[in-house]
Amino acid sequence: MSAASKAALRQLETRIGYTFTDQSLLIAALTHRSAGKSNNERLEFLGDSLVNHVVAADLFQQFPEATEGQLSRLRAKIVRGSHLAEIALRLDLGVALVLGTGERKSGGRNRHSILADALEAMAAAILLDAGFEVACDVL
Repeated sequence: MSAASKAALRQLETRIGYTFTDQSLLIAALTHRSAGKSNNERLEFLGDSLVNHVVAADLFQQFPEATEGQLSRLRAKIVRGSHLAEIALRLDLGVALVLGTGERKSGGRNRHSILADALEAMAAAILLDAGFEVACDVL
């Protein structure tokens, strides 16, 4: 890993307010499938469920009078890909992504679907690195 890549990871950790004990989890979370067989898709699967859970629990607490339908609509709005991509853009997550040559050349660092997926994968990486409570706090 280059010095620039390591610096990008450290800066991302600072922006999210969490430092990984196992850096390989963060690297895996930021590795798009275009970069090879070892990528973030499994972490994305886990992170998707974690993000949904954390948002649902938070909404449940914040809106005690809301119906199930209202809560579902709010959750769907918050966890939709475009919203997660906006968060990833604010975190400047794209600079730390590991992409294959084609994705790098075609602007993958700013592609909303890639950013949203990497954000979910990063949530799962925090879960695996530090446990449920810390992952919830960071999210």
